[in-house]
Amino acid sequence: MPPPETDFTPYFQGKKVLITGGLGFIGSNLAHRLVELGAHVLLVDSLIPKYGGNVFNVADIQDRLRINIADVRDEHGLRYLVQGQEVIFNLAGQVSHTDSMNDPYADLEINVRSQLSLLEACRHGNPQAKIIFASTRQIYGKPAYLPVDENHPLQPVDVNGINKLAGEWYHIVYHHVYGLQTVSLRLTNTYGPRMRVKDARQTFMGWWLRQLVESQTLQIFGDGRQVRDFNYVDDVVTALLLVVVNDSATGQIYNLGGREPISLLDLAQLLINLNQGGRYDIVPFPEDRQRIDIGDYTGDYSKIRHELGWEPQITLCDGLARTLDYYREHLAHYV
Repeated sequence: MPPPETDFTPYFQGKKVLITGGLGFIGSNLAHRLVELGAHVLLVDSLIPKYGGNVFNVADIQDRLRINIADVRDEHGLRYLVQGQEVIFNLAGQVSHTDSMNDPYADLEINVRSQLSLLEACRHGNPQAKIIFASTRQIYGKPAYLPVDENHPLQPVDVNGINKLAGEWYHIVYHHVYGLQTVSLRLTNTYGPRMRVKDARQTFMGWWLRQLVESQTLQIFGDGRQVRDFNYVDDVVTALLLVVVNDSATGQIYNLGGREPISLLDLAQLLINLNQGGRYDIVPFPEDRQRIDIGDYTGDYSKIRHELGWEPQITLCDGLARTLDYYREHLAHYV
């Protein structure tokens, strides 16, 4: 099977590629890689403040791609935007678990109806496109066993997990019924440069990074023994590219996962060590977060490793050091 170092240039050189959520964290990192590969990149993003899009994320490559400020909830706009695109990375979504509980209808519109609208736009106007959907570990809910593989029961604990599961299965059904070339990647905790650090709405890791850079005290909910796995964003981008260039991935669902599961206590200490200073407090779980917490989670990524040759290349220590360096230099653009 092809290793992660596969030369993607022959495939993506000159390809027309659309990224929904393209000014967000993963989308902008993907855009940088695609521009280097010679693709013709179109980014679609609503730039709604609470969803994480940031023009600075592509400031250094803005003259090498196109940007369309549009909301994926605009069904008519989607029909126009997908025309002629050979690859569509469908990364737009509402990813905050607490926001999904506070405003379930907005989460439904973005993570379900919009996904269906994109698939319908492709079915009627661009059925040849390859469509890669960014799903999430959250659809598994509280794990019945670890590590969690793709056969684990699907039992989401919040509205976001339910809606992301629906969005994913629309992609799979449209493959089986209409022949669309769809793939779903179930992402675990992704971190790295260009992630949202303005608040803890999307990820606690981003919030911790900001607190460290600003010499604030980290807060760990519960006892801190919860275990998580993490992927550096460059490894996630490689996985996204691999499922495009391998036709055998069409119609498949793949977990991503980290090689170094770690407790939140140990993660906080690692960050403090890398930052050469800092402190943390252990505080009670906020009630709204406690109700939807999934406990320990580690993903089994053996399927994508065996079939496509993907596995994480960036160690947690190296990835966190790179990310801290990025925000020490650029924090003003993210707060």
